[in-house]
Amino acid sequence: MDIVCKSGKPLKAVMLYKVMKKKGIELDVVAYNTVIRDIGILDGVDTSIRILKEMIELGCQPNVVTYNMVLKLYCEVGKYRDMISRPVLTIWKKIEEHGVSPDEFVYNALIDALVQKGMIDMARMYDEEMFKKGLSAKPRAELESKPATVTRS
Repeated sequence: MDIVCKSGKPLKAVMLYKVMKKKGIELDVVAYNTVIRDIGILDGVDTSIRILKEMIELGCQPNVVTYNMVLKLYCEVGKYRDMISRPVLTIWKKIEEHGVSPDEFVYNALIDALVQKGMIDMARMYDEEMFKKGLSAKPRAELESKPATVTRS
């Protein structure tokens, strides 16, 4: 499915997913990640969330790639401002439950959305959390933050 999508045919990849599902073929996390991304691009994040829920109900555990992808889709498909009013913080909690961490892009997107919504205290909390993890937060005047400098030994 991934190759089909990358060849410029995401609709065909989604159709392939539907055929596989109809035939009872069990999908792994990589296949679901492909479907979640492709459907998100074609149909929107809400459909991706539905597939994510289906994935979990069928016993396939999402990984950090899955969660990061859903969070990134909120930005890429124009729902950037809706990130906080949607189940993003729930997804964030699920990421942490799996013992993994969002990447820099996702942290920065979440912080930007919080700042836009006027949720400065919460934005500052995630900015500080990001800094503690050694990730590079972009400077934000609203938070009086500076970019993180990561030192590797």
